[in-house]
Amino acid sequence: MGHAYTPGLKVKESLLVKKQRILPLKGDVMVKVGDKVSPDDVVARTELPGNVVPINVANKLGIPPEDIEMVMLKKVGDPIEEGELMALSKTLFIFKNTCNATINGTLESISTITGQVLQRGMPSPVEVKAYLEGEVTQVFPNEGVEVQCMASFVQGIFGIGGERNGPIHMAVSNNTEVLDEKAIDESMAGKIIVGGSLVTAEALKKANEVGVLGIVVGGFDDKDMRDFLGYDIGVAITGAENIVTSLVVTEGFGQINIAAKTFDLIKRHEGEIACINGATQIRAGVIRPEIVIPAVGVPVSENAADEEVKGLAINSPVRVIRHPYFGQLGTVTDLPSPLHVLGSESKARILGVKFDSGEEVIVPRANVEMIES
Repeated sequence: MGHAYTPGLKVKESLLVKKQRILPLKGDVMVKVGDKVSPDDVVARTELPGNVVPINVANKLGIPPEDIEMVMLKKVGDPIEEGELMALSKTLFIFKNTCNATINGTLESISTITGQVLQRGMPSPVEVKAYLEGEVTQVFPNEGVEVQCMASFVQGIFGIGGERNGPIHMAVSNNTEVLDEKAIDESMAGKIIVGGSLVTAEALKKANEVGVLGIVVGGFDDKDMRDFLGYDIGVAITGAENIVTSLVVTEGFGQINIAAKTFDLIKRHEGEIACINGATQIRAGVIRPEIVIPAVGVPVSENAADEEVKGLAINSPVRVIRHPYFGQLGTVTDLPSPLHVLGSESKARILGVKFDSGEEVIVPRANVEMIES
C-alpha cells in the first residue's frame, strides 16, 4: 500500500495562505483587487443595528393605544436622546403627563394597537482588518475580500483569544523549557513570544498584564487555563475571550515539548511579524489555531496553488494522539495492508512508527495524525 490518508496539522516553511475577510452584514469594501495590505489595515466596514428598547407610552400617559399618535412629539425615524421629551399628554385639569426617551438612537416604530414605542439604539461600527501582510486577490461587493500571501505556516491543536500580530520573540532557549512568569517582562509588550514544553497560569497572567499579544507553546494544563480565565473552556468554539494575550498550543494537554521542527521554523523568523489566531472549534467545521509568518516582498509562486493533499507514506512525520504514546513524534516505518488484531481483540489497520527517541512501535492508524511538511 503506497499511501493512507490521515488528516493532520500543517507545519510549512512556505505556503500560499488565503484568507477571506467577510463582514457579518453587508457594508462597504475599502480596498480593491491588487492592493497591498498590512495586518491592521481595514478592508471592509459596516454598522450593526443598535438594540431595540420598547417603552409603553400609552400606559405611561394613561391614554388608549389608538390615541398615541396624537401625543407623540417624535415621529418614526426621528433621532432621540436619553431623557429627551418624546410624548406629552394634557388633561382637562391642565395637568401634563410626559414620557421621555430612555436611550440615545432613533424612534423605530409606534403601535396604535399596543401603545408601544420601539427605540433603536445607536449602531455599532464593525471593521474587518486584513489580518495578513499580503495582496487583495478578490473583492466580494458589499461583503469583504480575499487576501493572500506566501508565508511560513504552523497549525496548532488548541488556542484561545482572537487575531493578533506582532514581532516574534523567543522567550526560551530550547523547545523543552517551561515558560514561567520569570521569563516574561515589560519589554515583550506588543510581541508574539514563543515558549517550550509548557506555559504556566502565572505566565499567562503576567503576559496579559504586560501586554504580550500572543504566546506559542507546546502544551498547557487545563487547570492552569481555568485559573487564567476564571472559568472552564467550553467544547464549541474559542476565540472570543476578553483577553489581551492569544494562546496557540501546538502539541496538546500537559507538558509536551513543542516539536523541534516547529520551534526551529519559528526561531528562524525571530523579529519578523507573525499573525496568530487562537480560535479553535473541535466539532463540525473544525477550526485550527494558527501562526502565519508572511514572507514580505516574496511574490506568489506560480506553483503555489493549493497543494494536492497527500496521504501517509514511509518516512512521513506523524504525531500520536492517543494513549499510551500521546504527544510523541516520529516517522512512519511501515504501512501494512492487512488488518491487525489489537489487544482489545478488535481488528484495525496499523502502521509502524519510529519515535525521535529511537523506539519503534506499532499503533493503529486512527491513533496518529500526519504532520504536513
